[in-house]
Amino acid sequence: MPRYLPEPAFSHGDRPRIGVLLVNLGTPDAPTAPALRRYLAEFLWDPRVVEIPRAIWWFILNGIILPLRPRASAAKYASVWTPEGSPLRVYTERIVAALKGRLEALFGDTVVIDYAMRYGRPTVADAIAALRVLHCDRLLVIPLYPQFAGSTTASVFDAVFDALKQRRVVPELRMVRNFHDRPDYIAAVAASIRAYWDQHGEPDKLVMSFHGVPRRSLDLGDMYHCECHKTGRLVAQALGLPRERWQVCFQSRFGKAEWLKPYTAPTLVDMAESGVGRVDVVCPGFVSDCLETLEEMAMEAREEFLTHGGREFHYIPCLNDREDWVDVLGHIIDEQTADWRATQPGAEQLAISRAQALAIGAQQ
Repeated sequence: MPRYLPEPAFSHGDRPRIGVLLVNLGTPDAPTAPALRRYLAEFLWDPRVVEIPRAIWWFILNGIILPLRPRASAAKYASVWTPEGSPLRVYTERIVAALKGRLEALFGDTVVIDYAMRYGRPTVADAIAALRVLHCDRLLVIPLYPQFAGSTTASVFDAVFDALKQRRVVPELRMVRNFHDRPDYIAAVAASIRAYWDQHGEPDKLVMSFHGVPRRSLDLGDMYHCECHKTGRLVAQALGLPRERWQVCFQSRFGKAEWLKPYTAPTLVDMAESGVGRVDVVCPGFVSDCLETLEEMAMEAREEFLTHGGREFHYIPCLNDREDWVDVLGHIIDEQTADWRATQPGAEQLAISRAQALAIGAQQ
């Protein structure tokens, strides 16, 4: 068996392209227990996600979690599933469609775009293979995580490297590590909150809830905690909020170990019991609405807050396919590929190159 995957057919004079790959977290194929079992098996076996020694974790994952958790998780996914499918997949596809039109209008066929899921389908390897078929010899990878974490962005980088290990021809590669403090990203988040408040009024407290990670990752040097707090501070500044009206929290704790604090659910309970009447929750660590925002925040957190005496709870949607968020990604692509585009050969140059190659005996 060949060690490397076959490369697409090549002909002298073929137009090389720049490929852009957006990578989101992932989603099961359907809100069913078998689909969740496949998804969770891939997600939770990633050593970037769970750093427990492999032998011990194998028995926990296969002996306890995968037999028991998929059915309950499937019911949660079913509560947020849309007629078009998983919200995360739907919004990712809409973003790619919008960017594809913009890139074609600006750069013709020089820059092409696709997407992948870190877990589930389409895989990173399959998306890279599809871009190679289009003769992309330069590749820009944008993980759709604003803040860097070893368990998210670095895991995407692992998947890219693993995919490229299978290829005989490796494209020139660039990867965006984070965009947590980009002014246009902060402005887009703030604008989405203002737009919501224009329709529904303002809360007593704005809670910015980020996905949690084990506290141990911070102690070992992961920068995620700091980047989340910086995003929160910059968004609050853009909104002109005094310090007492906003709070950064961390959600989705799993297991018994200590995770980043303060935890979102207990914080909301404390706010309700202390007399905070209205709370709005936004999740600036997620660019697309998904299970963790639509079910955990908009449903479970709402119930917790109202049950413990809160008067009014509002969930503010993620950026999803807002035009200003698509603009942010467009700006990132423009900045990261500008020098590449400047050196892309034109049609005349390609024709001359082909003629010269054929003149010295090239086969095609």
